[in-house]
Amino acid sequence: MTGAPELLTGPLEDRHRELGASFAEFGGWLMPVSYAGTVSEHNATRTAVGLFDVSHLGKALVRGPGAAQFVNAALTNDLARIGPGKAQYTLCCTESGGVIDDLIAYYVDDDEIFLVPNAANTASVVAALQAAAEAGSGSDLTITDLHREYAVLAVQGPRSTDVLAALGLPTDMDYMGYADATYSGVPVRVCRTGYTGEHGYELLPPWDTAGTVFDALVVAVADAGGQPAGLGARDTLRTEMGYPLHGHELSLDISPLQARCGWAIGWKKDAFFGRDALLAEKEAGPRRLLRGLRMIGRGVLRPGLTVLDGERTVGTTTSGTFSPTLQLGIALALIDTDAGVEDGQQLTVDVRGRPVACEVVRPPFVEVKTR
Repeated sequence: MTGAPELLTGPLEDRHRELGASFAEFGGWLMPVSYAGTVSEHNATRTAVGLFDVSHLGKALVRGPGAAQFVNAALTNDLARIGPGKAQYTLCCTESGGVIDDLIAYYVDDDEIFLVPNAANTASVVAALQAAAEAGSGSDLTITDLHREYAVLAVQGPRSTDVLAALGLPTDMDYMGYADATYSGVPVRVCRTGYTGEHGYELLPPWDTAGTVFDALVVAVADAGGQPAGLGARDTLRTEMGYPLHGHELSLDISPLQARCGWAIGWKKDAFFGRDALLAEKEAGPRRLLRGLRMIGRGVLRPGLTVLDGERTVGTTTSGTFSPTLQLGIALALIDTDAGVEDGQQLTVDVRGRPVACEVVRPPFVEVKTR
């Protein structure tokens, strides 16, 4: 009998322990959940700046003649909308329209696309691309899993620009633009992306030298009135924005259309994984749609709760938390489209046998200035 697989650790684990982090498992990785507390870290990110280590995120590289064309025929979004120096949110789907993963594609040049998938799905994304390359015209491409070659540090919040400027790193790129730079001899890719809704950046230094960049960021973040933040705050921040999390709002059983991610599909493209199934679903209309639920009264919502309209079951919550910004419970839920539910309508959620009243809202739950 074999035991559970050992959890993977990032390049900065010792530094997180020195900062007093508490840890938990996420996607097979041991990751910092909080330092000073989730609410404190959440509020620091909304009002000043938070520093997140998300090095567990995957990294992969598609390189070779026509790499951009190949990736564009595989992933949902249209790389023709962007070019070198830009990044794009996109999805890797199954032929039945389920979501293997949602990820960021960095357009380096026509022959090189750098991908950042979710931690647990990196191998699946790489395998799907490798299979497509072997079956099609991508035999000259190399598709490489670089999961532990790069760290990922997210600097998020209204004062994120001040933090990067203090390190002499570039800050003037457009939203979803990126630039390659160096800090103290360490190469760093800096991108105007993030998962909090706030103005922010994600930095990708090499795995083995990430500590140099992280240490400087800790000081600059403190000087800007911010603090390190863990995955607990990252989850409350993204839920307030209504951003999907794979395994909750997106999965092999939840399509991009059901999760309201149809905007990340290049519908006019000739090819991408799952195109026929997704076009058919678009024409017929998805059988369920992601909606926001805002509690009326006190309490906290969690994933997997039954949503009712009177006595009739109409859906299930996919994510739920207490919103530090709103000071009330919020949730995302997949609601049956034939239930006729509308924004502003009151529904109930079954919380351990207790009906809790909620208002249907269209996320985001809070307004921020991403750009």
